[in-house]
Amino acid sequence: MRPEPKQMIDRKALSVWRISAALNSIYYVLLFGGFWFIQRVFELPRWTLWIAGAIFLLIILFTVVILPAMQWKRWRFEVHEHEIDLQYGIFIKRRTLVPMVRVQHVDTRQGPILKKFHLSTVLISTAATIHEIPALDEEQADQVRDYISRLARVTEDDV
Repeated sequence: MRPEPKQMIDRKALSVWRISAALNSIYYVLLFGGFWFIQRVFELPRWTLWIAGAIFLLIILFTVVILPAMQWKRWRFEVHEHEIDLQYGIFIKRRTLVPMVRVQHVDTRQGPILKKFHLSTVLISTAATIHEIPALDEEQADQVRDYISRLARVTEDDV
């Protein structure tokens, strides 16, 4: 049995994911506002508003505080000579091996939130899909990108 990958993504990923989740939770606040309006217009019992508020708060708490921590603990990766080993998932653990011979392109991406925290995401393109290693330190992301690119070129030369 193959050992699990050892390298973790940067701890600052927690902050990035929490900020993204907080921005996405604006949707839940608007949804609650809509429910509040319906509750007022149709004169629904006040307890329905309290229950809806509690549900929305639990959802926001889960997505902003708990979920990012669970994601961060599960994300692992390792770059080997012949493949890239990715492990992630919260409730369902996914393990992906990307053969170097399948790698067509390696890139880094950095949005405004990642940039603020000096993080980048490494994108690994194959013919079938794009795999990513999220939230690595900028320097580490550049090193991983260059290393994968170098190994992929060597592997293609061997074929």
